[in-house]
Amino acid sequence: MRKKGKQAGLRLATLGLLCGALAGGAANATEGGGLPVYPDGLENFMSGALPPPGVHFMTYAGALHYDKVRDASGDRIPIPGFKVNVGVVAPRVVWVTDQQVLGGQLAFHAIAPLLTVKAEAMGESQRKSGLGDIVFGPALGYHPSASMHYVLGLDVYAPTGRYRKEDSANLGRNYWAFQPVAAFSYMPATGLNVDAKFMFDINRKNSDTDTRSGNALHVDYAVGWGWGNGLVTGIGGFWFRQVGDDHGPNAGPGKARAFAIGPSLRYANDKGLMITAKWQTEMGVRSRPEGSAFLIKASLPF
Repeated sequence: MRKKGKQAGLRLATLGLLCGALAGGAANATEGGGLPVYPDGLENFMSGALPPPGVHFMTYAGALHYDKVRDASGDRIPIPGFKVNVGVVAPRVVWVTDQQVLGGQLAFHAIAPLLTVKAEAMGESQRKSGLGDIVFGPALGYHPSASMHYVLGLDVYAPTGRYRKEDSANLGRNYWAFQPVAAFSYMPATGLNVDAKFMFDINRKNSDTDTRSGNALHVDYAVGWGWGNGLVTGIGGFWFRQVGDDHGPNAGPGKARAFAIGPSLRYANDKGLMITAKWQTEMGVRSRPEGSAFLIKASLPF
């Protein structure tokens, strides 16, 4: 019974934790009270600014740490020794075409997240590395002015990451997810800069567990001040609310919610170099793990 209890505790703490992180998608309480595949707060300044026509490469990277699990009332669930650390490198390719559709630039993108997940709880640990769930989809980019930009798109999350329902930590979620996206950037060289990326997650059923995670609405945000030399400093994070119930044997403990905030910055120059960085800590967490993250996005000129 003791071994079975340990396995159940570790599974509760890590089932689905950040599987496919930095790839996007399916943000909700999820099976067993785990985290979504999309690491909320991933995007930063310039999230709604589509680059000029051509093929562009960028990379996301991050270190994420979780050491608490909250129930539906926000109380900490006592899981001895619970700790999850995730390292991510996620290359992304963006193809912006010359074609105009509904007045916007037609573009396509894909992300292939490479993950290392180490989970510990109740005297047990598990570590996995490999490819997570690949994300791809179309988008339309608009540029109302030199300082204002927005993007409308649809991201599709494919279950390419390795998954076994018996495991406590997996690299994939084992289901398809679809995410309509609207991102906005106001980015003058000097003065107030504002970014917001709105996402709505539509999840399919995990056929191995017969469970469907509830849909959710979430927003990545950044607010800062441009100093006129390519540098923007400010704050950023995310707001998250699950709006649909989980259904099935592994339904999460209530509808999840969370808010995060922390320092954020961006540097860009006229040669095509762009780097954003953010550290965020979570608060007001319900029905999911709680932690902090350091996230970087870099676009290098070729």
